Amino acid sequence: MSINTILAAFTLGGALLLLPSSFGAQDAVKGKLATAKNMKCTFPLVAIGTWAGEQPKAEMKPAKLVLQFEDINADEGTARLEGSVGGTYDIIVRYAGGYLHFIQSFLDGPLYTTTVLEKQTSSGKLKAMHSRHEYTDFALPGFTSSPEQYYGECEILK
Repeated sequence: MSINTILAAFTLGGALLLLPSSFGAQDAVKGKLATAKNMKCTFPLVAIGTWAGEQPKAEMKPAKLVLQFEDINADEGTARLEGSVGGTYDIIVRYAGGYLHFIQSFLDGPLYTTTVLEKQTSSGKLKAMHSRHEYTDFALPGFTSSPEQYYGECEILK
């Protein structure tokens, strides 16, 4: 038996010993977001972007956006968004490294994303942001017509 074969066997054996413990360590790092099933998010502040002529600009305004996510399954990548207008939407979910992303892509173009962080606010809820990538040439009150970025927090519901 050559020295290379012996070294390869020891390396492989060591890797196999470490492999299960590294998977366990990854699971231990996952926080409560990875297993959340229902969540309510409130966003009291929004930045609305637009283009004034050729230059982009943004304006901060108070907001009252509330989103409720149900049947969250980060392992399967699925959830439902309970909409205040238009009913319930099936959406995509991704969990990675302390971030829980909700992705809603509409057939007619717009893209909405909500990201919840594994970081607490002063009230003990989780920091969150919600983005709307949408644009129309005219504004309709009560509807998204320009890019929007909301800031707020989410709470995991039982």
